[in-house]
Amino acid sequence: MSAEILRIVLGTRGSELARTQARLVEKAICAARPDAEIETKIIATKGDTAKVVDLRAGRKGLFTAGIERALLAGDVDVAVHSAKDLPSETDPCAEIRAVLPRGPIGDVLVSKHPGGLNSLPESAAIATGSVRRKHQLIWKHPDLRLVDLRGNVPTRLRKLAQNNWDAVVLARAGLERLGLSPTQGQINFEGRQFFLETLPSENFLPAGGQGIIAMQIRAGDERLRAIVDLVNDGETLPCLRAEREFLRLLQGDCNSPVGVLAKIDNGKMKLRAQVFDLRSTAPREGEVEGEAEDGELLALELMRRIRGD
Repeated sequence: MSAEILRIVLGTRGSELARTQARLVEKAICAARPDAEIETKIIATKGDTAKVVDLRAGRKGLFTAGIERALLAGDVDVAVHSAKDLPSETDPCAEIRAVLPRGPIGDVLVSKHPGGLNSLPESAAIATGSVRRKHQLIWKHPDLRLVDLRGNVPTRLRKLAQNNWDAVVLARAGLERLGLSPTQGQINFEGRQFFLETLPSENFLPAGGQGIIAMQIRAGDERLRAIVDLVNDGETLPCLRAEREFLRLLQGDCNSPVGVLAKIDNGKMKLRAQVFDLRSTAPREGEVEGEAEDGELLALELMRRIRGD
């Protein structure tokens, strides 16, 4: 009697980056379970299909809710997300069960000019769709002109080429996963040369979950739990949980001007955050340290410290 084939359907967005990340998940699962037969289903999300999106209403679920609905409906078995796009609270019928090893955490300035951020001309125009990045840029460079920007990575690079802007800011992990590595300090994209600078995380703290590919399954699905647990990175998941708990306590999502980053070293977790508000250009900042398994408690301590409780 032949063994039953293990069939798994992954759900993801249709962008080149999202499909690349789904292939990384597929590769990891197939390495752990060579008997797996994996199909990837493309799910259109509101963020992908809407011609106009009012980001003032927040980005909660904009790029993830449609995939989560497909998961809960049984159309897919594993939802693959960029963790930073996930709202701080998701449907209780689904769980973020596993993650791949974290990619680079930083933001990258993609510029028409060499020399990086400090060498840009006065009143340079920088495009970004991130409220967090806008606050961080104005905090350190109040003379900048900021432009709203939407679209996937290739679309944003094309817009930079087509518009009278000086630079855009993108996540380094996304660039590298698309083969646009910042290590050489420049890239050629569709015939245009752009100069790259990885922005220092001391000032440009990343979004919660940045650089992490998350796998979401239906709560209580023991079959899928056993599979994704095989590919879960044991250091990245507690970091993601600590960052997400901090955002939840602040009632923040990926549209909030908040940077938060957890790192584990020798069993100890350091959790750092920046929180911007409208009353001051400078953020409220804080850092806490403790045992790696106490990430949620560290998030509570950090939130209280930053709020001054």
